[in-house]
Amino acid sequence: MTLSGSQTAFSASRLFVGWLAEQQAALAFSTYQAGKLFFVGIDDKGKLAIFNRTLARVMGLAVHERSLWVATLWQLWRFEDALQPGERHQAYDRWYVPQQAFTTGDIDIHDVAVDGEGEPLFVSTLFSCLARPHPRYSLAPFWKPPFVSRYAAEDRCHLNGLAMRDGRPALVTCVGRSDANEGWREHRRDGGLLIDVASSEVVAEGLSMPHSPRWYRDRLWLLNAGTGEFGHVEIDSGRFVPVAFCPGFMRGLSFVGDYAVVGISEQREKSSMSDLLLDERLRERGVKARCAVQVIDLRRGDVAHELRIEGAVTELFDTAVLPGCRNPGAIGFQSDEIRRTLVLPPDAG
Repeated sequence: MTLSGSQTAFSASRLFVGWLAEQQAALAFSTYQAGKLFFVGIDDKGKLAIFNRTLARVMGLAVHERSLWVATLWQLWRFEDALQPGERHQAYDRWYVPQQAFTTGDIDIHDVAVDGEGEPLFVSTLFSCLARPHPRYSLAPFWKPPFVSRYAAEDRCHLNGLAMRDGRPALVTCVGRSDANEGWREHRRDGGLLIDVASSEVVAEGLSMPHSPRWYRDRLWLLNAGTGEFGHVEIDSGRFVPVAFCPGFMRGLSFVGDYAVVGISEQREKSSMSDLLLDERLRERGVKARCAVQVIDLRRGDVAHELRIEGAVTELFDTAVLPGCRNPGAIGFQSDEIRRTLVLPPDAG
C-alpha cells in the first residue's frame, strides 16, 4: 500500500497481518529522518492499516499501560488514549491525544522509558547521561558513565540505549569510551559498551554501534547495529550471542510473545552508519540495506515477518508494541480536531 498524499510505500510479507491478529497487538515506529510517528494495525476489513502523524525529529517511544511517551526534537510528549475500553473513534480502537509535554530543548533524547512509579526517564545523548524531565529545567540528569567527567553538551560517548528491569534503569549502551566532544566516532567498529547502571561497571565491550538494550524473559537483548546482528548478552561473561542477521542498520527493539520487533534502516554514505562490518556482511549475502520493520522468531532466530518501507522514509529509530490494540490512531497538532476533542473521566457522567 502507498500512504495517501505521500511518497512512502509499504509492503507486508504474506502472513504479517495474520501475525498481528494472532498477537492481539498493533505496532508503532518512529522516523526522525522523515519526522513521522507511524501506527500499524488492522482495519475493519482485515487489511493492513497504516496511520501517521508528523512530529519534528521523533525518536524514542515508551508504552506504559494506555499511555505512549514520544521524544521529539525539543519536547517529550505523553499521548493518552482518549477511549474507554470497548469504545471506538471512527475506525480506531485506540485514539491517542497529546496530553502533556515537557519542553527540553534539543538535548538529543534517544531511548525513553517509564519506571515502576509510572514516571518517565530518558537518555540524553547530547549530555551523555540518563535524566528525567523537570518542571523548570531542560532535564534533571541523575547518572552518567564513570569515564565521562562532567555533564557537557558534547555527545562524548554517544550514550543511546536504556534497558529497564523491575521498574528501574538497569543497563545502557554507548558507542565508545570517550570523554571528548564526539570522541565516540573513533570507536564505531568495535568500541561499543554495555554498562550496568547500579554499579557503573562495564558488562560487555567490543560491540559495534550497539543500540536498544532491552531486558526480556530474563535476558538482556540488544542490537549490534554495526554488524547487523540481533542477539543477547551473557551477563556473567559479557559475551554477545548473535541470534539473527538483519539487512540494515538496526535501531528500535520491542517484544511481544515469542517475537522481537526490530527496525532497520538504509545506510547514509559517509555517515556514522557507513564503513562498518555491516557493509561487508551485506556484500557477502548479496543484499543492500533496506528500511523495514522485521519480526524475529526468538525460538529459531528467523525473520518471520516483515513490513518493508520504500520511498521518502529510509531510516527508523524506535519500535513499540501496543498490546490489546487492533487499529490505533492519534490526533495531530495542525487541524481543528485537537481543539474539538474533549475527554472527561468516566465518573463525570
